[in-house]
Amino acid sequence: MTTLTGTAGPAMRRARGSVHPRRDGLTGVSLALWIACAFFVFLPLGAILVLAVGGSQFGMLLDGDVVEAATNSLVSAVASALLAVLIGAGFAILFDRTDLPGRRPLRLLALTPLLMPPFVGAIAWLGVAGPTSPVNLWWRETFGAPLWSIYGADGVIFLLTVHSYPLAMIIVAAALRRVPSDLEQAARIAGASPARALFAVTLPLLRPALLSSFLLIAVGNLADFGIPSIIGLPERFVTLATLVYRYLQSGTVDDPLAVVAAIGVVLLVLAIGALLLNMLIGRRGGELDASSAPPQVLVLGRARAVTGIVVWALVLIITVLPLLALLVQALLRAPGVPLVSENLTLDHLVRALTTQTALDGAKNSVMLAVLAAVICGVLGLGIGVLSTRTSLRGSRALGGAAMLPQAIPGIVIAVAWLIIAPRIGLFNTPWLILAAYVTSFTALVVQAVNAPLASTPSSAEEAARVSGAGRVRALFDISCRMALPAALSGAVIVAVTAVRELTLSVLLLSPGSQTLGVAIFSFQQAGAFSTAAAWSLIVAIVGIAVIGFATRRPADT
Repeated sequence: MTTLTGTAGPAMRRARGSVHPRRDGLTGVSLALWIACAFFVFLPLGAILVLAVGGSQFGMLLDGDVVEAATNSLVSAVASALLAVLIGAGFAILFDRTDLPGRRPLRLLALTPLLMPPFVGAIAWLGVAGPTSPVNLWWRETFGAPLWSIYGADGVIFLLTVHSYPLAMIIVAAALRRVPSDLEQAARIAGASPARALFAVTLPLLRPALLSSFLLIAVGNLADFGIPSIIGLPERFVTLATLVYRYLQSGTVDDPLAVVAAIGVVLLVLAIGALLLNMLIGRRGGELDASSAPPQVLVLGRARAVTGIVVWALVLIITVLPLLALLVQALLRAPGVPLVSENLTLDHLVRALTTQTALDGAKNSVMLAVLAAVICGVLGLGIGVLSTRTSLRGSRALGGAAMLPQAIPGIVIAVAWLIIAPRIGLFNTPWLILAAYVTSFTALVVQAVNAPLASTPSSAEEAARVSGAGRVRALFDISCRMALPAALSGAVIVAVTAVRELTLSVLLLSPGSQTLGVAIFSFQQAGAFSTAAAWSLIVAIVGIAVIGFATRRPADT
């Protein structure tokens, strides 16, 4: 017995991590990841804080243009977040807790706006409700005025809502599946109807998820650039994002970088405040015991057919109609001409695929997207494994630091890199856009890696340690390989997101660094609507297909 104890002792001590960190290299790996995180996260955010404080331009925040833009941004962000939560929660309940016909295909269709770039969605909806859309042209000929023009504040709020409700739907659906069905069954035993049990028991338990989704959506919509620039500016609806773009492009104010940094700091404070509030809401949300009983399905009864028709029509209008409108815009000879066979042509698609500006932008976008995917994939895999599978000091803080940019508006990240670019030799180079991509998108891979690792026991690593493997070897052979499919899926999502990205690219644009998103935006601003629609259609279809494949693949394996 004594011999067994003496033999097992060293192995057990290695399994518990008693080997000195310097001997197995884990501290070196952690230090390298911290340096990368400091460069891509702390350096740009620190630069924007220093310039804002040192520039003394906070007085400009009271300027009339800034106040108007801030008001417009706040109104559009809050209104769209409220509507998005209302629609997303309604869809989540209908698809998960009712006998609505066709729930599975409806759920997939309802998520597609999340996969389409917002500025592409804006161009698509111009074909549905723009001044020269077939609907408005027919309505004008019949009644003397257009049915509804999407330009202006109402159009901005509508499109922000359309592209945000899938996020609320995902968050609420996940929370809905965690609600124990025993509570609803108890209410049913007490005499409550299925609808009464749902609204009196389940909905109050969803309050933290509803608040969390509202905060995340409001922060994201607060600094969106694509939708306000395409839909808002023609009606002089200026937001903070479009105002920052104007300041940087026109130089209408003294020391524009300092002014923009001050605006960025305000957005940064709002984003961090929302993130902290979201964390507080998550901690206060009580843990509920899991239930093995299946959830009670709310039978719609006589309203099932009518509800199904209404929901199917609404989802098809939101998802399929814009794609059809893009197709029509790309095929018509000119905007506003009647939709007849004589006016259809492939010239715009051919021009889109042969225009050198767009081809250069596509080439740059693919190059930057692939590099961003590789860098984000490696960093995200390392940070995710270190923060979830080790008890090394500071590992959880590293994971939190990597996730911080997810709550920061893209416009703040772009301005931050603009500030430090001349000092590190990245100014007027495509690598500046790449650095901003890494800052913004590494969190996507970390989040993808964290999910499978956090729910997997560490017994495999412990067995490897008992067999004599060091900590780095055990993490590499077990944890990294286990998380590799998730990291690859996250990297694919990074690549597709970077290819069609606009907010960062349009602010960091320099000679020779044209991207596809900026090229499409430039076509739209220059009046080449059909060419912009043709490229938008290509980007939308390819993006939906690739992201759908990447997110479905782990479930299939």
